[in-house]
Amino acid sequence: MGLALALGALALWVLGRGLLALRERRALAGAFRGLSAALLLCAAGLLASLSFSLQGYRALSREVVVAVIEVRPTGPQRFLARVEEPGGRSREFELAGDQLYVDARILKWKTWANLLGLHTAYELDRIGGRYADIGAERSRPRSVHALGESPLLDVFALRRAYAWLAPLLDAEYGSATFIASDAPAHYEVRVSTTGLLVRERPL
Repeated sequence: MGLALALGALALWVLGRGLLALRERRALAGAFRGLSAALLLCAAGLLASLSFSLQGYRALSREVVVAVIEVRPTGPQRFLARVEEPGGRSREFELAGDQLYVDARILKWKTWANLLGLHTAYELDRIGGRYADIGAERSRPRSVHALGESPLLDVFALRRAYAWLAPLLDAEYGSATFIASDAPAHYEVRVSTTGLLVRERPL
């Protein structure tokens, strides 16, 4: 965001110089500076949009705990999952299945993009119940809930849709993990640059 503000300020300064040139009847210089100001404003707008769209993502440089999940069975192939995220946010979901399922979206930026402050980041995407048997997965009630928020500009979806973003994003992928949910348990969901994993915590 800081770089976007700096570009915006520079664009206003260049625009002011362009208006001054026009007042001095230097049309070519005024037009050139006006065009330069427009390009700088576009770049500032793009960086600001990226900054806002990545607010739901968190920078990732090592393996970190992204959620602690408490599982409590409530019946055959039914369980409650209470999710606690860093910062104290807590939510509870009623799920169906034999296993707890969690997935995330991961963005890995090119090295030169790191210079703009864009680093590998993640966002938890969904939580759901998973059946161990494929037949049950096809026929039994399914349950899935969103963990992430819908950004104004979804960079993850844009990267999947447009190949021209490849020079900016080194990689973008989804990662998922699942574990048994048939007994009371506490789990740590961790994420690293290679994806998600889950570990059980002692009760």
